[in-house]
Parts: sequence; structure tokens; C-alpha cells
Amino acid sequence: METRDLLLEIGVEEMPAQFMPGALKQLGDVAAEGLKDARLQYSDLSTYGTPRRITLYVFGLAASQEDLAVKSRGPSVKVAFDADGNPTKALQGFARGQGVDIDEVVQEEVKGVPYVFAHRVEKGQLATEVLPGLMDKWIHALSFPKPMRWGRGEMRFARPIRWLVAMYGSQVLPLEVGRIQAGNITRGHRFLHPESVQLEEPGQYLAKLQEAWVIADQDRRRQMILDQVQDLAAQHGGMVPEDDKLLTEVSYLVEYPTALYGEIPEEYMDIPAEVLVTSMKEHQRYFPVVKEDGILLPGFIAVRNGSEQHLDVVRVGNEKVLRARLDDAAFFWTEDQKTSLADQRHKLAKVVFMENLGSIGDRVERLEALTLCLADQLGVGAQEKEQAHRAAALAKSDLVTQMVNEFPELQGIMGEKYANLGGEAPQVGQAIREHYLPRHAGDALPQSAPGTLVALADKIDVIIGCFAQGLIPTGSQDPYALRRQAQAICLIAMEGDLPLSLAALAQESYKLYQDKFSLQRSWTEVWQDVAGFFQQRLSFLLKEAGTRYDVVDAVLAAGIDQPTEVQKRALALTNFRGQADFAALLTAYTRAANLARKGEGHSVNPQHFQDPAEGRLWEGVQEARNKIAAAPGDYAAALQTLADLRPVIDAFFDAAMVMAEDEAVRRTRLALLQAVVDLMEGIADLSKIVE
Repeated sequence: METRDLLLEIGVEEMPAQFMPGALKQLGDVAAEGLKDARLQYSDLSTYGTPRRITLYVFGLAASQEDLAVKSRGPSVKVAFDADGNPTKALQGFARGQGVDIDEVVQEEVKGVPYVFAHRVEKGQLATEVLPGLMDKWIHALSFPKPMRWGRGEMRFARPIRWLVAMYGSQVLPLEVGRIQAGNITRGHRFLHPESVQLEEPGQYLAKLQEAWVIADQDRRRQMILDQVQDLAAQHGGMVPEDDKLLTEVSYLVEYPTALYGEIPEEYMDIPAEVLVTSMKEHQRYFPVVKEDGILLPGFIAVRNGSEQHLDVVRVGNEKVLRARLDDAAFFWTEDQKTSLADQRHKLAKVVFMENLGSIGDRVERLEALTLCLADQLGVGAQEKEQAHRAAALAKSDLVTQMVNEFPELQGIMGEKYANLGGEAPQVGQAIREHYLPRHAGDALPQSAPGTLVALADKIDVIIGCFAQGLIPTGSQDPYALRRQAQAICLIAMEGDLPLSLAALAQESYKLYQDKFSLQRSWTEVWQDVAGFFQQRLSFLLKEAGTRYDVVDAVLAAGIDQPTEVQKRALALTNFRGQADFAALLTAYTRAANLARKGEGHSVNPQHFQDPAEGRLWEGVQEARNKIAAAPGDYAAALQTLADLRPVIDAFFDAAMVMAEDEAVRRTRLALLQAVVDLMEGIADLSKIVE
């Protein structure tokens, strides 16, 4: 089969770097799906991207679609033929519509009824006829966080489209998007090669662009940056800490990368390292350089979009830009130290927390109360409780400092530094920093008891405030990062093996709001939604840890109030599932549960026992109940205890008719089975297990 390569390049004005990974993935996905649906075979597919182009490259694309075998059902045989077996008008019309002769139709049964069918082959079209329409769909299918419309048309894209390349082999395809006609002309580096670049066929694409000072393959460009940055750092006696996010972003900011080393004047090195690093990374996209022990060196590495020509001039310019940033940082650092965190707190009363829910100052008061409540609930010692309470009182004071106002990423981090400078206990400063943890997926959790308490208080306060006002995440919309907050609470509890009650903590948080504000929703409404919200987060965390979906469903159905216990129950059930007694456990529970629902509300009355098997089962249930109660939290033992009941449960079913005619006997037997099921109450609903 004849094949050629396909090239589609969308040339744009400079694209925001954060848009690029998503755009390339989307283009690859829609193209793969589109080619499959269009029955166009290919050997491989790649996407490339620079700030000025989004490119699709399809290797070995077939010259035509595969033929399609089509089977169409017509009228029933009864309708298709008359009493003499002659074709009716219905059959004639069907055959004509399908383009087949009447003698080519076949008969097949559908649910016992014979129908006529036509089999035909739909000839595949040439790829050159199909591709223009497909590519137009692919381009219009791309979505961006902030699309824009330009010119007089209705076309919306991340940035204005300035040129298009659409080639199948050496043939230019007739494609027009937003009044831009596709051709075989691409563009090189905006400054190093402003001339157009003509392509004879797609295979020249990467090489010709490289000659025009564009490295179109983002993976190669990324590796070039990494190699250059590491080599430069080593030449200056340091190293660059791994930062995949920064490396990826920089790789989409340049088309031809050249790294350079700049120096930081020594007078700025007294500024906290976190401030220096934030100034470099977040504002300038520079790579900080550190020694092997992590100490920051007075230098940075920038990546220019161009060659080594006039690199010294570029270096000086980058140093000046960073120096201006650091001048501001040094000023903020000096000025902020003139006022303690405690004296900054009164300013929080003027900072709005959330509409109808007061100020950050109000929030701090709630954090103090919640922290004390948590300390009592979790049994924290008096000294750590006092440190946590102090940390809660100061936790948000750095928000009104000049440094955090300029560098919001440093909230908490600067709080710790200002607390230490103000003479607070080190544990207080640590807790102020830790209460924001985890800041993102995979981030560290609070390590100190005070930090843990304030972190839990901070996160539940946001969740309850939003839910009480009806601000509940839907779909992908989660502006207050409530999913991350709820997940963090569960992780902190589970990793710290904390006896945290979600219901108790949430209710205390709700009361603190209720005491001062008029809330839109009642506690019952709020808790119903919050409990479901936490259940989703626990389900995600357990499945992410490798727990089977049915085990997750089983333990969550038995209660979600204490995340730590949920995790332990899931682990116990997972482990027990691999044991020989698991079949006995499941059989015992299932046989009892199938009928037990009819016994809800009934009680066991031994006076109505009619067979010794009933008494033995009742004795076994009471012994099992006592064993489980004697070892709370030993879920493996509880599962084994129920599994051990299988013989007496089987004997009960062999000897007694559960649905006896005598109502009193029937109720007692149903209640017996319910008592068996109740042994697993709060542990797992084994009816959720799938074998």
C-alpha cells in the first residue's frame, strides 16, 4: 500500500508556554481518533511545538481509506416477499437504495424473526480528498484556557493564526482556516532567520527549521536546555536543583535555546534564599544555582531565545532585570522587619476572606478556636497545644506584609521567618509555614504537631465556609481548591495515624461560622454534601494506593468519619482477601445478608428458637461480638471472627426455614441473620465485594 507522510503546522503569534503541553496532547489525540474513524492507516504520529507553532506529523499515512464492508438490514422476509415468493415493492426499493441486485440479498434471523440483508463494500476515498476536512476539524477542536478572536472572523484560538502548512507528501492540501490558506511555506526564527522556509516534502521539516534556527522538537529542545544548564552550573562549582515544571516552561518559551550564566551581587545574598529563588524562577524563569549542600550561590542561569551572538550584552541585561527585582525584595525585607507579625494582625480585619463570610481577621479567630478543639480531640500535650494556638493566631499575618504582597508564593514561608525574627518559639514559626502544606500533589505534609493542627483547621475552615454558602465544586470547576484541601486533610490524618473525626471537626467549624454569620444552608445539608465530598477524596486516595475498587466501595459504605480507620479497614480487607478463609467470610456474610434486610427492627428472642442450630448460631454471634468489641481496631481479627462463623451459619440454614409461617419464629430468625451482618458494622459492607 502506498504511504506518505503528513505535515500540519499551525503558525501563531507567541503562544503562552503553559498552553503548549495541553495543545499538543489535544492535537495528537484528535488526530489519532480522526484517522481511525476515517479508516486511514498510519505507522506513527508525533506532535511538535514551539512558541510560534503547533505541529502534527503523521508517518506512513495510507494514500486512501480502507474499504468498508457495510451490512444493512431491510424489511422482514414476510414483508419482502409475497405469498408466491416474489419480491415486493418494499424489497425492490431496499435493494435499489443499497445499490445491489435483488438476488444478492441474504436472509438472517434477528431475535427469531427472518429479515433480508444487503452486503456491500464502500470504496475508500483518496487521503487527499479526506484530509482537508479532517484537519479543519482538528484545528477547530483545540481548546485553550483563554482563547481569543481576532480580525473580522469568528475563529477563536489561543493566539492569532499567521500561517499554515498542510502537506501530504509533496502535495499541498487545500486547507483554509480563519482566511489563512495553507501552503508549503513555514517560518524560521523571528530574528535569526526572518526569511520564509520552503518545504518540498514533510521529511525536510525538522532539518530545514534547524537550519533556520528553530528546534521544533520540544523533547530535543528540552534536553538541550537541561544539558546546557547543568554544564554551566558545574563550570561555576554548583548544580541546578531538579525542577521539571520550570524546565518544561522554559522549553516552550524559546525556539533555539542558549543558556548563559549571570551573577548576583553579594549584597543581595543576605535576603532569604526563598525570596531570591522566587524572584528568579517565578518572575524571570531563571534557574537558581546551589552548592551540593543546597546553599544558594550568587549566580543564576537564564536561557535566551537565540544564538551565542552578543551573549555578554544579553547577560548584562538579564542581570539588570534581576537586580531591579532584588532591590524591591531587599526593601520589603528591611521594611517588614520593623513590624512584628503580632502587630500586623489588626490589618487582617480589612482584608476580605469571602463574600458574606467576613474578613481574614474573622478567619484567624476561627482558626484559633478550631486549633484548640483539634488539640483536645487528638490528645495533644499542653505545650504543643499552646504553640499551635499561637501559630494559628499569627498564621495569616504575613499576608499583609510587603514581601508577600509582592511574592504571594512566599505566604507561610515568610511568616516563619518573620516569626523567628520576632522572637517567637521555633515551633510556632514552623507551624506557620507548615499549615499551608501540602501545597500541591506530592508535596510534603506537616511534620510537627502544631503545624498539623493549624493545617487541619485551615483546610476545614475553607471547606465548610464554601459549602455553607453553596459554593460546591462541580465538574472541573474548583476555584477554591476544595478537592485539594479535603484530600490534604485525609492524607494528614492517615499518614499521621490520627484519630480525627471529620464529622466532629466539620460541625465545630460550622458552629464557629454560625455564631457570627447568617449561613445559606443548614448543618444537615452541609454535612450531607461534605461527607459525600470526603468520600470521593478517600475513594481516590485508596484507589491511587492500589486498593481494588470493590474493597474501596465496601469500606466506604461502612463509614467515612475517620480517614485513618478507613485506610486500616481497607488494608485489612485487602490482606484478608488473599487468605484461604476469605471464601468462608464472604459466604457467611452473603448468606446472612440476603435475608437479613427483612429482619431490620426485629430482635432476637431465644424463647422462639425451635431448633438447636438457632441457639448455637446465637451463641456464636454473641461470642463474636464480644471478641470484636474486646479488640477495637483489629479489623483482621474481626474478619476472621466472622469467617469462623460459617459452619454454624450453614448448620442454621440446613436446619431452619428462615421464612417460617409463624411470625414470631420468622422474626427471630431474620433478627439472627441481621445480628450476623451487624458484626461487620463500621468495618465493611461485604455485599460490595465482586468475585
